[in-house]
Amino acid sequence: MKIMFVLEKNCLPDMTKSVLCVIDFSDSSKKALQWAVCKACTMNTHLTILHPFRLIPLKNGESVLSMKQKIEDDALRNFQNLEKDFLIGKGITYDFKSEVGFVADRVGDHARNHPINCMVIDKNMSLVNKESFEALVENLHVPMVIVP
Repeated sequence: MKIMFVLEKNCLPDMTKSVLCVIDFSDSSKKALQWAVCKACTMNTHLTILHPFRLIPLKNGESVLSMKQKIEDDALRNFQNLEKDFLIGKGITYDFKSEVGFVADRVGDHARNHPINCMVIDKNMSLVNKESFEALVENLHVPMVIVP
């Protein structure tokens, strides 16, 4: 799922670079988003908000496709609430992506396909899969901010 928003048309950002913020909708990732919004404003650049999630089948017999759709619907609803609190009226462009996969894999894929100037993530998300995250840090080659 990819959603793109343009907030103020008179201040077009430099789309050749972007700030990537990884969120899971926790309080700590909301703080990371606040930091990323400030950074995108300061740099006059685009902000991509990435919500990676895992599909772990439940024992209730729910199909993987319906489970994926429910997670994506919930993510969009949560994002719309964050949008009201943190994004609207900030004078930046942004997009929201909700993708299946490990954090490090989704970030790595995004970085290979889009130029990133900076990545912002909260400390708790960076600790979820420490080995995978350490490999990402080693291979990403962009400044990274880990918000406590």
